[in-house]
Amino acid sequence: MSVPTVSPSSYFEAVGGHRYKPTPRAGGAWAPDEQHFSPLSGLVVHALDRYRAAGRDDGLLLSRISYDILGRLALDECEIEVETVRPGRTIELLEAVVRISGRAVLRARAWYLTALDTSAVAGGPDDRLAPPDSLAPWPAGELWPGGYIDSVEIRPVVPRRPGRTAAWVSSPVELVAGVPVSPLAAFLTLVDTANGIAVRQSPAEWMFPNVDLTIHLHRQPRAGWTGLDTKVTFGPTGQGLTSTVLHDVDGPVGHATQILTVRPLPGD
Repeated sequence: MSVPTVSPSSYFEAVGGHRYKPTPRAGGAWAPDEQHFSPLSGLVVHALDRYRAAGRDDGLLLSRISYDILGRLALDECEIEVETVRPGRTIELLEAVVRISGRAVLRARAWYLTALDTSAVAGGPDDRLAPPDSLAPWPAGELWPGGYIDSVEIRPVVPRRPGRTAAWVSSPVELVAGVPVSPLAAFLTLVDTANGIAVRQSPAEWMFPNVDLTIHLHRQPRAGWTGLDTKVTFGPTGQGLTSTVLHDVDGPVGHATQILTVRPLPGD
């Protein structure tokens, strides 16, 4: 099967079955021959959506997804396999495994919960971010390299400072070329950006990649802008934590956390 021409307007090209080829737009920030995890995390949700669409429309909603990065995310064709771990009419657990060159590089587990009308008791913190329309963009490419960072627009809500930033992120780039994706997949495609907007130390001197990402949702988000109200903490023994309140333009939708491995870069 011939591989479609790479499209600069998408992060991935579907190449048949459950296989996808990343475009240069998916390029990572830590190495030019790696994928940025952010688009791949959205692609996993798209694969979960496809799997569920092939079954039944039961009204379950994705409420938590946790990703574990098992190895290097080479900028190469990947295959995504999905299976049901815990079936159920009101609660279901799915697992997705991403393989590159036959090796598992990412494992994700997603809990789906039944949709009910709980509007009468809905409530919680409602500290909203200032809307993105009136905010100025931040040229993130001055700090971070890579095709993915070059593809997104980041608008800080408040002045950035080490370890603390709130910002809106959007991208005009399709997740999969020519393929409609759900609002949830589009929204979650941008969440992993959080680890790069509130850096505590220069990435020219320190590495702090995340080895996981866990997202909890109390409301299904709208696509468009992904709001990230982010705090980054470095511990004294090489571990760090990125914690984010997630927003869409209507307010908070959930939380995301990422554990970091913090390491000094070798000197010249």
